[in-house]
Amino acid sequence: MKKIILLSLTLFSFGSIAAQPPSGDAQKGEVYGNFNDTQKGSILNLNHIKENETMEGSFKGIVQEVCAKKGCWIQLQLSDGKKATVKMKDYSFFVPTALENKEVLIQGKAELKIVSVAELQHLAEDANKTQEEINAITEPQKTISILANGIQVIK
Repeated sequence: MKKIILLSLTLFSFGSIAAQPPSGDAQKGEVYGNFNDTQKGSILNLNHIKENETMEGSFKGIVQEVCAKKGCWIQLQLSDGKKATVKMKDYSFFVPTALENKEVLIQGKAELKIVSVAELQHLAEDANKTQEEINAITEPQKTISILANGIQVIK
């Protein structure tokens, strides 16, 4: 019986650790994921992206919010004032919450899509929003979605 309890506590501890965002200060120059310096190229502007259109390249913005549970998504404020939701390709990397308010360069694919109420509520839950705030989400929303291959802190 003691072995079962000890094993259960051990597994729970590992599960709790695994569910945390990575630690780190997100200093200038730090890289998360597969960021290729030779593919920086010009920074694409998402001002005129159309629904279901895909743009691949580099995107720049200020991180407004990081998933508090695992660091598996960020909300990005783009230079034109628009916001984008950034998810990590194949969940192959995560970012620390210290990335908030940092300027980043993201390499990946962007598209304008409609996000369901269920996904918006899930994102709000991950961001530790109150149940009242989650319940207030009742309509789908058009949003710019970026699937990131890599992220580099630039400021």
